Order: sequence, then structure tokens, then C-alpha cells
Amino acid sequence: MTHDALIIGGGPAGATAALLLARAGWSVAVIEKAVFPRRKVCGEFISATTLPLFDEIGVGEAFSNNAGPEVRRVGLFANDTTLAAPLPSPTALSHRWGRALGREHLDLLLLEAAVRAGARVWQPWSAIELRRNETGHYVCNIASRQGGTKELIARIAIAAHGSWGRSVFSWLAPKAERYSDLIAFKAHFSDCDLPTDLMPLLVFPGGYGGMVHSDSGRVSLSCCIRTDELTRCRQLWPSQHAGNSVVQHIQNSCLGVCQSLRHATLDGVWLSAGPIRPGIRTGFSKGLFLVGNIAGEAQPLIAEGISMAMQGAQLLARRLIDQQNDMTPDAIHSLGVKYAAEWKEFFDMRVRASATFAYLAMRPKVVAMALPVIARIPGILTFGARLSGKGAMADFG
Repeated sequence: MTHDALIIGGGPAGATAALLLARAGWSVAVIEKAVFPRRKVCGEFISATTLPLFDEIGVGEAFSNNAGPEVRRVGLFANDTTLAAPLPSPTALSHRWGRALGREHLDLLLLEAAVRAGARVWQPWSAIELRRNETGHYVCNIASRQGGTKELIARIAIAAHGSWGRSVFSWLAPKAERYSDLIAFKAHFSDCDLPTDLMPLLVFPGGYGGMVHSDSGRVSLSCCIRTDELTRCRQLWPSQHAGNSVVQHIQNSCLGVCQSLRHATLDGVWLSAGPIRPGIRTGFSKGLFLVGNIAGEAQPLIAEGISMAMQGAQLLARRLIDQQNDMTPDAIHSLGVKYAAEWKEFFDMRVRASATFAYLAMRPKVVAMALPVIARIPGILTFGARLSGKGAMADFG
């Protein structure tokens, strides 16, 4: 059977694209190597700007019933300073605010919705090879964990498998590791003393992070730390898990985190991933469409990863549907170039703002000088949140 679209990756970007294409009558195949539900390194926050998309794809009510409390304030925990300011007002969004939902719940919710829309999912299967045949169609060899193999054929191929792991495409292979690389950690905590409406940015030597109330009464703490600083943490606390040594380092550096976790207990285990490589890559290359982190990602400190993945998938799906009556090679190439340009135009500010914020956050002298200014003008935090996309409605026509 020849599918209209083959999507490699069933996370938020891949599942959203699959759902929208399937609803438009496309025959869609999704390949996902992981078994759901599964936890994943992720800040878990979803901006209010993405909630209309949840409604559009039919999972808005389920999300509202399962997500954590509304987040109305952004904060900053650095050294002995704890600051807070309102998030940009969601007046254009029916007065709804952003919320967080664990990836073990979100990814399953989205992929099951894609299946209900008509997408066919191979899970847990891995893409082994992708090539073009003599007719220009994509041929993808996939393998199951039990050793089974299958060949899928499609007119369009979409890479939506994230940026941290091994890619089936050699030209998307990760770069060589560097001492300044960022390693990401994430854990849930119970019984935290963190206001339910507050999402603070955590700034500490060698890295940054964030905290937010997620589902089931848990607080999600996620962070990125330079590999050289991580090595130092492991040396200071050699008997502890890497994640525990990192959170000890954060607590020693941030009074706000120390206070928030003073009665807390670890809920589950620490997860880690990386190195992460934020930045804009490309949305279209060698005839292949890219969406989600593999197309480009912001520094995680702005908490826009899920929103960018889903909104980017919405953009790609709409452009493909608009073009479905003319899928000649030239038309597909023109569409790919247009999609890549639109992706960059819409997300460029978030990526650039996040890079600037991360650069400043990891320089202690800059942080020390900035804190008194932000304390006097806390609206700077609101302005930063707006620059990072918290007020940018996705309107792709």
C-alpha cells in the first residue's frame, strides 16, 4: 500500500501532523520507536497560544481535564533573589492560561487522537533506511523490536523524531561533543512549596532550568547544565545520581529552589538527555520535510518546545493540504522552500530571544548586575515572556 505521507516520530510534532493530515483524508503512516506511555525529558509547559490548536484537533477537553493548574505568573530564582511578574494576558484566548502535562500523558493523548482520525501507527518500530524509488516515492524500511521488518511507501516523508537521538538520515547526525554542550535533566517532585500559578526560571552557575506544577499534583523540574559544570557536580557529590548532584548544585545556588523543595520528595527517577543543540536548522532538505526539534529548537529556558513542535506541525499540515491537488516534484520543492521560510519567520524571534536569555543566564556577573534592575522593574520578566512567544498566536491561514 502506498501512503500519502510517512511520518518518522510520533511525539507532539509527528502526532499533530498525522492527525491533521488524516482528518483531511490523507493516508498517513507513523513510525514511533518508543512504547507509550513513557516519560521524557521535557519542561511539560504548553503556552496558552497553543490551546486553540488542542481544540481544533479535538483533545482540548481531555487536556483541560488532565493538565496541571493554570500558570499566570513567570518568576526568576537566582542566588538569594526570588522575583515574579504576570505572564502576558491571554485576552484573545478566552481568558485561558498555559498549563503543563506530563509527556507520558500528552504524547499518548495526541497519538491516540491521530489513530482515531485514521492514521496508521507502527509502534514500537524503528526506521532503518529511507530512500527514493524510480517513481520518486519514498521507501522506508522499518524494523520491530522482535526482529520483524516491513517496507512502507509514501509520496511525502516527514522527519519528526526530535534532535537528540540517532537519525536515519546521515546528514542529520549529531555534531561532535564539546565541553560547553548542555545536558538536560528532568524529574518530578511531590509536596513542593511552589505557588501553583508560578513558573520560575532557575539561574545557577553553568546552567538554567525551570519549575512548573504539572498533572497529578506533581512539580516538574527540568534544567540544562554545561558538561564541564556537570563533571564538577559529580566530583562534589560522587556517591549521588547525576540528577541528584545537579539539583543539589541548584539548591545551593538558588534560595527559591531550596525553599520550594524543602519538604518535597522525588516522584519517580531522574531522566537525562543530550547534548542539546538549540538553533534553527531547516524545515526542508533533499525533498524531506522536517518538523519539531529536528527543524529547529529554542533554548529550553523559555518553555516553548511543545508549543513550537505542535504549531510547526500545524503549519506544515496546512501547507501540504493546500497543495494536495498538485504534488509534482517541482510543486513539492516549492512548497518545501515556502514552508521552511514561513517556519523561520514565525519562530525566529523565539529562537533568538531564547539564545540571548540563555547567554546572559549562564554568566554570573551579568546575572548579579541584572537582578537589582529586574527587582525594580519586574515587568522585564513579562516582556521577556512575550518575546519568547507567550503572546504569539499561530495564524497560518
